[in-house]
Amino acid sequence: VFTLPADQVPRVQAKLQAGKKLAVSVFDRDMKTELAEGTLLALDNQVDPATGTVKLKALFPNLDNALFPNQFVNARLALDTLKGVVKIPTAAIQRGTGTPFVFVVGADGAAELREVEVALTDGDISALSKGVSPGEAVVVDGVDKLRAGMKVAPTQEGSAGRKPRP
Repeated sequence: VFTLPADQVPRVQAKLQAGKKLAVSVFDRDMKTELAEGTLLALDNQVDPATGTVKLKALFPNLDNALFPNQFVNARLALDTLKGVVKIPTAAIQRGTGTPFVFVVGADGAAELREVEVALTDGDISALSKGVSPGEAVVVDGVDKLRAGMKVAPTQEGSAGRKPRP
């Protein structure tokens, strides 16, 4: 049994009503090791007013005995597979009065402000449907002091791309 924010329930219901089998993965506390894969079995019909969540139940074969009763796990429910999106660190996305934007590092090392369209955010990673091309570096650290046209210097390479700093 795991929970889901109530505002996400219509998306889950739509998939279930369309006859889709929804995959559920469970991870350890650090979200680094996948313990098991299963499928969504049931969706509760009431919202917990204290948390604003709905309970879901998944079924796991547990053939390797990786799961134990009352074990703490983190569940991840897969609703869609996004194609043609660019993944960037969520910390790179800035929100102002208009649309969300990021600073992209140009070939000349200067920061360029780009409006983006966020398709989905999952923790530290966001998927963009518009605004950044694959392979482009985005600024993560020091964005509060950064302005378009300023030179930036890359400081490290991460799994989601470079993290330039102004």
